[in-house]
Order: sequence, then structure tokens, then C-alpha cells
Amino acid sequence: METPTKRPLLKTISSNSFRLRSPSLNSVRLRRIFDLYDTNHDSFITIDEISRALTLLGLDADKSDLDSMIKSYIHPGNAGLTYNDFVSLHSSINDLLFGLEDVQKPVATKEEQEESDLKEAFKVFDENGDGFISAKELQMVLGKLGFTEATEMERVKMMISSVDLNHDGKVDFSEFRDMMRVLDQ
Repeated sequence: METPTKRPLLKTISSNSFRLRSPSLNSVRLRRIFDLYDTNHDSFITIDEISRALTLLGLDADKSDLDSMIKSYIHPGNAGLTYNDFVSLHSSINDLLFGLEDVQKPVATKEEQEESDLKEAFKVFDENGDGFISAKELQMVLGKLGFTEATEMERVKMMISSVDLNHDGKVDFSEFRDMMRVLDQ
């Protein structure tokens, strides 16, 4: 059995999988991510906590690479990143990974960009790519993110049914978009 080759973390992140340009979606997403990474709830994210979270998400990151990347964002005397430090780090990584993208692409309208962002977010949950989010897929993603709701399939099914307007037991993109627009207001 071959040992997989470790690639640098930044090279494993594709531009279409992590970028959401809607500021309100980003803010909510970053707060949730920060809270998930802060496993001991001390309002700091340590390099150990980030390393564990990335490993759970299937992203192998060398701890020394993380340390060198993150250390400059941790203020002296702090145990780790505060939420504001985390936002600054995210912004820097975003600029590093996507800075040239904006120069190369024509500027999309706000509506086109929001639609594109929602499609990318939908793909995160639609793990098999069939155009629907099933209860099983939602449960898998919630579990990867550490949400306790993932342990109870009935709760996951209730989440699906709360936005499943055509009552087919799945969430299609239109239902997902409508739900996200309500949350974004």
C-alpha cells in the first residue's frame, strides 16, 4: 500500500471550493468555523485546534507549516488566534489564493456573483453531485463539521423537511437558494 504524498495545504484548496464573495455569508461562515475550531471554547484557536480540524476535514497540513503561516497573526501574550485574528488570516489567504482571479475575470453583477456563491455552497453539501442534498449527505457534512445534530438522523430529516418545498425528501438547488436568501436577510 502506497503512502499518499503530502501536498502543501494551500495547494489543496481549489478556488471554487472555499471562496464565497457574499460578505454576510462569509461573516456567518467564518464565525461558525471559528467556533467549531475553538474546541475548548476559550475564544482562541490554537495551532493544535486548527490542525485537528483540518485533519477531520481530510486536509493534511504539516504542523510546522501551519505554525509558520499562522504565528504572525497571533498577538503576543495570546494562546492563539482571536476571532478578529482569524478573519485577518482568512482575508490574507483569500488574497493569496484568489487575488489574481479578479483581474483575469470580467466583473460579475452582484446577483450573478451571489448565485455563483450559492452554487458553490450547494456543492459542498451535494457530495454525490446528483443535484440534491439528501438527509444522508447533510448528516455527513454536519458530522465533518462537528455539529452534534449529525448524530440524530431524525433531526437531520427535520432540517431537510423544513426547506423541502416539493416534499420529495431532498433539497434541490432552488430550495437551497431560497433558504439561504431568507438567512441572508
